[in-house]
Amino acid sequence: MTDPYLAADGLVRVYPARDAHGAGLVWLHGGGFAHGDIDMPEADHVARVLAGLGTTVVSVDYRLVHEGCRYPLPVDDVVTAWGWTLAHAPELGVRRFALGGASAGANLAAGAALRMVHDGGQRVPDLMVLAYPTLLAVQPAPPADLRAALDADAQADVFRPDVVREMYEGYLGGPVDPAPVYAAPGLATPEQLAEYPATLMVNGEIDELRVSGEVFAATLRAAGRDIEELIEPGTGHGHLNRPHEPESAITLHRFATRLRALAEG
Repeated sequence: MTDPYLAADGLVRVYPARDAHGAGLVWLHGGGFAHGDIDMPEADHVARVLAGLGTTVVSVDYRLVHEGCRYPLPVDDVVTAWGWTLAHAPELGVRRFALGGASAGANLAAGAALRMVHDGGQRVPDLMVLAYPTLLAVQPAPPADLRAALDADAQADVFRPDVVREMYEGYLGGPVDPAPVYAAPGLATPEQLAEYPATLMVNGEIDELRVSGEVFAATLRAAGRDIEELIEPGTGHGHLNRPHEPESAITLHRFATRLRALAEG
């Protein structure tokens, strides 16, 4: 892999692939919409590993939520970065395009893709890659086995409904009822997902946000879309941000395998 470089007036950092196979991934870190950056492991480590395995990665330094920045500005940044990647595909050596992210970054990716599908006029992703996404501002109660696991692990039990609602209130700058579907893609109906891209979703095993990912995956299945939904055993939320955990490498291998298949498909 050659050295990463900034582009698009600093909106993206490009990680050129080693032995590129022709697929590219536009990737968004997490951080609850208001935190995180492209130097955190969930951004930089993920990009370096995938680039080393053949995928050119475009990591997006989207605007974080604060008093002057609310929805839809971060989604606008994703769409802008996506357009830049498409426009520079020949020099990037990319033929097939994936869009994805982790946690709140996965929300931004999912919402941007849905908006692009509905707007038309721009090539939509060939594949979505979502890691432990948050996709609902008001999430259903977890199943009994997950609730028991969360109750037994105070460090994992960090995304109770009040915490999630407050996070989305910050993102929206106001009440979450009703939240726009592009800000809470888990609200989408099968009809709204009728043309949604193929999706790979990896959820944490002991992670209450898993519930919103499962809702979205179920709706994708109801819409007849291609959805591969997995739970990474032994993980809480955010394991891609902890490269020392072996599960991080396992998930990245899953991503790399699917991205290579995308290039070859």
